[in-house]
Amino acid sequence: MAALIGITGGIGSGKTTVARLFATLDIPVYDADASAKALMSSDPDLMRRIRDLMGADAYLPDGTLHRAWIASRIFSDRTLLEQFNNLVHPAVYADLTQWASLPAQAGAPYLLQESAILFEENLTARFQAIILVTAPEELRIGRVMQRDGVSREQVMTRMRHQWPDAEKIPLSDYVIFNDGLRSLIRQVMDIDAMIRARQRPQTD
Repeated sequence: MAALIGITGGIGSGKTTVARLFATLDIPVYDADASAKALMSSDPDLMRRIRDLMGADAYLPDGTLHRAWIASRIFSDRTLLEQFNNLVHPAVYADLTQWASLPAQAGAPYLLQESAILFEENLTARFQAIILVTAPEELRIGRVMQRDGVSREQVMTRMRHQWPDAEKIPLSDYVIFNDGLRSLIRQVMDIDAMIRARQRPQTD
């Protein structure tokens, strides 16, 4: 299997935008957050476990995940959040493993997994390297408020469940600054070149 590289960043940092730029360079990207949402509405065993933990209100009458209701519960109860994550993450990892082994991924120089809580969930050991996308806090708050139509306090509540960038930067191999001042494309291309170089066999 090709080397697995992690890409992470706090809410509103723009990590999804950065991941899409890597995809334009023919790097396969596994979106752990999107996959988790899909699995929570399609995997019967996971859906049963979520109902057992959260109750019948976890799903709407049409069978789709009641995301707003779940978010209101888990982001106000750290223990419940941990229990919820302990249900979802094994299902996502199994899906990631299957995805990484597909023939379509075989010729890639490396694979990317996008995950918002890579550090918080102690997932670093699975990656050969980690890319952190960072942005000023006020810029992040504004992005999320506009994107999700939520209040500043709701954004701050979500942020409190994620590590601050100051803790993530020393643990990351590469840092991309999405501050609107530095070129994202240039940063992505430079990091892509460095990662590809690391994958080549060394010769004397």
